[in-house]
Amino acid sequence: MGRPELPVDPAAGPVQRLAHDLRELRSSAGGVSYRTMAKKAGFSVTTLAKAASGERLPSLAVFQAYVRACGVDPAPWEARWAEAEALVGEGRQEDADAAPPFRGLARFEPDDHALFFGRDRLIDELREPGCGSRFAVVFGASGSGKSSLLRAGLIPLLREKTAQEGNQAVLRILTPGARPATTYGHLLTPKADDPESWVVVDQFEEVFTLCRERAERDRFLDLLLTARDPESRLRVLIAVRSDFYARCAEHPRLAEALHGSGLMVRSMTADELREAVIGPAQAAGLIVERTLTARIVEDVLDEPGGLPMLSHALLETWRRRKGRMLTLAAYEAAGGVRGAIAVSAEEAYGELSPAQAHAARHLLLRMVEPGQGNADTRRPLSWEEMAGWEDPEVRAVTRRLTQARLLTSDDGGVQLAHEALITGWPRLRE
Repeated sequence: MGRPELPVDPAAGPVQRLAHDLRELRSSAGGVSYRTMAKKAGFSVTTLAKAASGERLPSLAVFQAYVRACGVDPAPWEARWAEAEALVGEGRQEDADAAPPFRGLARFEPDDHALFFGRDRLIDELREPGCGSRFAVVFGASGSGKSSLLRAGLIPLLREKTAQEGNQAVLRILTPGARPATTYGHLLTPKADDPESWVVVDQFEEVFTLCRERAERDRFLDLLLTARDPESRLRVLIAVRSDFYARCAEHPRLAEALHGSGLMVRSMTADELREAVIGPAQAAGLIVERTLTARIVEDVLDEPGGLPMLSHALLETWRRRKGRMLTLAAYEAAGGVRGAIAVSAEEAYGELSPAQAHAARHLLLRMVEPGQGNADTRRPLSWEEMAGWEDPEVRAVTRRLTQARLLTSDDGGVQLAHEALITGWPRLRE
C-alpha cells in the first residue's frame, strides 16, 4: 500500500475540483492502484498521482490516460478538463502578464541588465580587459556565469562607453559552431574605413568540441588574433570554460595572447549571492523570506558551477510564490538548488507519451557532445538536421521541453538551456 493521498477540497478551485473528480473515478473503479494504472496508461506512477493531487492542472494527455486507466472512455470527460483549463487561465492572467525576474537555466541577455545583480565587483574588474585591451579572455568553470557576465554585464558597459565617446562601433556576439571561419570570416575583417568592430565570442570551447577541421579552427583563431594589431579595426573578447585552457595553449599565437589578457570568473561571495537573490525580486516588487535567503546562501556558497542551479531554483520558487512572497516552503517544494532541475525535468518528461519519451531520448542524447577528457558539453541541433528525422514526435517533444525551459530555440535550431542539465538531471546523465 502506498501513502494515503492528502485531502483535496473540491470547493478550493477548478484544479482541486478536477482532482476530486479523478479520485472519485478511481474509487468507483474499485480503488485500482496507481501502479496498475501506470501499466495501462503509459505514464509513471508519480505523474498519475500528481494529476489527482490538486497541486496543478495535469496535461490533457495525462488526464486522458488517467481516465482511460480507470476503464472509462475519456472523451466525455474532456469537457471537464477544458473547463478547468479555461478557469485556471482566467485566474492566472495577471500572473501570466508578469515576467519572471529570474532567468532559470537561460543566460542573462543585455536587456536583462536591470535584473543582473551580484556581479558589480567582477564587472569593474572586466572593465579594463574588456574595454582597454584589443584582445582579452574570460575563463570560468561551467556554471560560473560567464555568458551572463558578458551579455548583461559587459555589453551594457561597452554600449555606454561607445555612446559617451560618440563612437559608431559595431558590437557583435557570436558562438563559434562547427564552421566558425566560414560563418564569421566576413565579420572579422573590418576595412580601414569601417567602424571599429567589437566581437564577443561566447562558448569559445566550441572551437574544440564542434569544429572538427584543424584548418578551419586555425583560420578562425588567426582572424580573431588580428585584433592584436594596433592598426586593426577589430577588438575581441572571448569567454571559454577553464577546463579548456590547455586546448587553448595548443595554438602558439593564442597561447602567447593569453599572457596578461585573462580574467578568471570566481565564485560569488555570500553577500553577492544575497544580492543576486534579493535584487531581482525587489525590482519585480516581490519580498523574499529571510529564511529563504539564508538557506540559499548556505546551499550555493562554494558550490562549483552552482549559478544555473540557483537561477533555476529561484525561477521555480517564483512560480510557486504566495502573492508577493517568495518562501522557503516554495523553494523546498521546487527541489532546492540541488534538486530543482531534476524535479522540473522529470515533471516534463513524465507528461510525455511513451512514443514522445522515445523521441525525447533520441533528441536529448544528440544535444550532448561527449567531453573526451573534459566535461561533456551541449551540442546545438539545427532545424535542418532535425527535419531529416523520421520520428513524427520530435517537434512536439521539442515544443514541450522548450515550454518547460529545459531547451532553448531560435531561428537556427535548438539546444539544452544549460550544461547544468547534463549533470543535474540523473535520467539524462545516466
